[in-house]
This record gives sequence, structure tokens and C-alpha cells, in this order.
Amino acid sequence: MQPVSPSQNANRSVLTVSDLNREVKHLLESNVPLLWISGEISNFSVPSSGHWYFSLKDSRAQVRCAMFRGRNRSVAFQPKNGREILIRARVSLYEGRGEFQLIVEHMEEAGFGALMRQLEQLKTKLSAEGLFDATKKRPLPFLPTNIGIVTSPTGAAVRDMIHVLSRRHPAAKIELWPVAVQGQGAAQQIAAAIEKAGRSGRHDLLIVGRGGGSLEDLWSFNEEVVARALANCPIPTISAVGHETDTTVADLAADLRAPTPSAAAEIASANATELSQQLEHQQRRLHRAIGNQLKYLQQQIQLRRNRLRHPREQLLNQAQRLDHLEMRLVAAGQQQILSRKSQLASTIRAFDHCQPERRLSEGRKRLIQSQGNLQRAMHLLLQRRGDRLSHGVKLLQNVSPLAVLQRGYAIAMDSNNQAIRNTKDLNADQEVRVRLASGSFSAKVTSTED
Repeated sequence: MQPVSPSQNANRSVLTVSDLNREVKHLLESNVPLLWISGEISNFSVPSSGHWYFSLKDSRAQVRCAMFRGRNRSVAFQPKNGREILIRARVSLYEGRGEFQLIVEHMEEAGFGALMRQLEQLKTKLSAEGLFDATKKRPLPFLPTNIGIVTSPTGAAVRDMIHVLSRRHPAAKIELWPVAVQGQGAAQQIAAAIEKAGRSGRHDLLIVGRGGGSLEDLWSFNEEVVARALANCPIPTISAVGHETDTTVADLAADLRAPTPSAAAEIASANATELSQQLEHQQRRLHRAIGNQLKYLQQQIQLRRNRLRHPREQLLNQAQRLDHLEMRLVAAGQQQILSRKSQLASTIRAFDHCQPERRLSEGRKRLIQSQGNLQRAMHLLLQRRGDRLSHGVKLLQNVSPLAVLQRGYAIAMDSNNQAIRNTKDLNADQEVRVRLASGSFSAKVTSTED
């Protein structure tokens, strides 16, 4: 090997280490564009400056990374060792140590970014079609009597909803449509259950939901098929997916979003609780009003009972009055006959003095005519009085309780001889007394009907 002479060294271009690192850094940053890189975080540290330093690795290699404070403030999660991430970074070199590194400008959880982009695209598409329009949201029924629930049959969400509904609205019928709420095919199961529940015609409200979880766990409720099933459901729907901070496409497509499954059950039963309280208040008012009215009616009945005369007594009074009228009529008739006889005698005497035969003949005719008129008048008068009396008797018979009994009716009386008017006043095996038109008998109550 030939030794190098000093003159040869003078012709060489020699770089310092600093110059070398600076040139390499410039070459890397100028020729390598921004890259998307995925990997696992390790050696994560945050010094007092607020910058993030970590290594990004896979099964065969690793690279140092730096994300400065101005950039890492926009990261929506807290990085930690072992978490898979996706970064957008530029290739660089740390001149001080000559270390190859990545300067990170954006960071997201692995898979999260793709899912979020997919979710935003779906929201934009469905919103443009009008699936989320507030004008299409239907009001919930005032008091649902049959509530369908589409959820997992084994999760805590269904237990919470059934517990709340049973406590606040026990009269409502609850029907579960069991589905898988996460995993492969879950979205199709949920959509099919919504469609079947809507077509069944049994429900007037449908709750669709599940408990909380990660974005991936809740993803079935971000599927287009579920959103369209909710939008096309013929009955009002409530979406109750995850916790209050979770918002899915199903929440936007349903008629109402509840922050949690328990809150959905409370919303569905809100009117039932209020109505139950109002009903109890009105029942108390009604009982007081009925009690006051019964007291008043009992007082009025007693007053009228004291004034009411027995029909038989009224009939006797009318019969006595009829006898009195008959005697007056007979007396008047006899007086009329005596008067006519007196007039006839006077007429005969007058006839005897002038043309007795002719006048006697005419007098006899008038006498016969007067007798006929008198008899007809007496008959007509008696007939009219008799008709009035018969009419009065019929009226009295029509209002008489005895007449009602004669038509085949009966009166049931309790142990206090009070008439029983309502089956609510009867008890099973109660002894009652039944009055007929002729006689009475005892009976025992076996059943009642309203």
C-alpha cells in the first residue's frame, strides 16, 4: 500500500461530522416526502418541554420518533407503550448524535383513522339523503303500552331497561328482540330485528341500543344498514348506544337519542309516571266527590220517603172521593126529577084549564123527552166521572212498586231491608231477600256481573 503524501491530502474535500450530519439531514428532508407509517409505541417519554419522544417498532425493526408540543396538542388520545398507532411523519436526522429519526406531524390510533374517515363519509352521504332531518323525527307516543327492545339478551343494558320500565311503567308490555350487538354480522342482525319489530304491528315504540364500549365495539351501530332500518321503521324509535359521550349513526337516524339505555327507558316511561301520580290525585278527588254526593242523595231520598204516601192510601182516597161524587150525582139527579115532576104537575093543571087533551098530549111528549134527556145526561156524567176515576187508578197503578212486581220484576234487599241497586254493593255468599209480586224468598250470591 502506497503512503499518502501531504500534497494529495490537500486536494481532498474533507467534511466534519457536523457537516456530514447536516448534509444527510438535508438530503433526507428534501428527497423523502411525508409518509404514513404504522407501528407500536415503545420507550415513550414526555420531558418538561412537553415534546413527545418514543420509538416506533414492529417485529423486525424500530425507529426513533419526535413529536413536538405544537403538534401533539391536537392528538385525541393519550399515547402509551404497546399501543398500535398510525403516524404521518417526515424523515430526518438528529444532528447531535447522528441518529436517524421521524418528525411526527399527525398521530392517530391504528385503525381509528380509517374508521373515522369511513364514518364521516357515511354521515355525509346519509345526511345528504335527508335521513337525519329534524323535520322527519316523529314524536314518541304519550303512553306506550307495548315497547320493543332490540339489544343483546345477556348484556347489562337489557337488564337496566327492563328494571326501569317495570318500575316506572308496570302496565307496559315489554318484548325483547335478541341480537348480537358487536362482531361479524351484528349490524345485519340489528337491522333485521328492527324491520321485523316494525312490521309486527305489536309495538308502539322501539328502543335500539347496547352498553358502552370502544369505537370498534360500537361499530355495528355505525353501519348504513342499521341507519336505514331505523329511518324506515314505521314506529317511533329511541337509540340508546353506549355512554353519553358516544354518538353513532344510529343515534342520528332514530327519532330520539338517549344518552344511555337506562335513560331511554326513563324517557319511554316518563308520561306513565306522571299520569300515575295524576290518576292517584284524581282518584282521591273522585272518592271525596262521590262520598259527598252519596250523602246528599241519601238525605234527599229520606226527605222524599217521608213525603211519599203509599199507593194503596192514594187509591182509597180516590175511591172515597168517587163515592162522594157518585152520591152527589145521584142526589142531583133525584132533585132534578122532583123538579121536573113539579113542573109537570103544574103543566097538567094548566092543561086541565085550557085544552086539556092537546096540552096533556104535548106535555106527555115533553115529559118523555125530558126523561130521556135526563137519563142521557146522567149516564154521560157518570161515564165521564168513571173514565176520570179509571184513568187516575191506572196512573197510580203504573207508579206503584206492586205494579212493577206484577209485571215479573223482583226487588232484592239486604239485611237492612234496603233495596240493592248495584252489584258493587254485593259480596260473594251474601244472603239477600227477594220480594216478588206475591211473597218473597231468600237467596245467596254466588257471582256478580257489571
